[in-house]
Amino acid sequence: MLTAMPPFWASWLYRPVELRIDVSPIPPKQLEGECASIHDRINTPGDCLYGIAEIPLSDPRFAIRYRAADGEFYVYVEDLQEHRIAGFTVFSRLIELDKRADRIIRGPHSKFDVAYQRKGLASCIYRWALDAGLCLVTGARQSPGAHALWHKLARDYRLGYVDITDKKMRYLGNSVEPQVLNHLNTRMFLLGQGWSLGSFAAAARMQID
Repeated sequence: MLTAMPPFWASWLYRPVELRIDVSPIPPKQLEGECASIHDRINTPGDCLYGIAEIPLSDPRFAIRYRAADGEFYVYVEDLQEHRIAGFTVFSRLIELDKRADRIIRGPHSKFDVAYQRKGLASCIYRWALDAGLCLVTGARQSPGAHALWHKLARDYRLGYVDITDKKMRYLGNSVEPQVLNHLNTRMFLLGQGWSLGSFAAAARMQID
């Protein structure tokens, strides 16, 4: 049983990343401008994004840029051939949970330019985080593409459902009825490497009936 987990981001640095083909969320076209702004900032001396570490993917066309701020983690995917940001994933803190759960759980949100859909980039980043020991919980809403991505990841990582109320999690099982899934308090989770349902419940103070 895991009683403590080291900060997962420490194991990200210099970790080789294998790119896998999978589903990625479909972003709005206006994201292109936001990605262009991020790329400019990464290359602007004096900006907080300037010079952040670059980690290559297994596909030499792409690299990851990574930073942490206020307990949230930002992963930018750079197209090295086109000199642009393909998209990014933010691993957000879940304000719905207490600080015990905050140590091991983040809510991922990905946005990728339309030209980079269905290249496995979001899947690659999620797997990277899960393999480093981070556990993921969905937000209140998911796009159809994100929902499909989570279920594809469930082939390799344990997926379950929880109710989040009053900053506490209650385990609902491996599946729920459609009417339960539609509740805003119902969320999915994926367990990162090294976690069992029991160890996750103990660390996150999740109630199991």
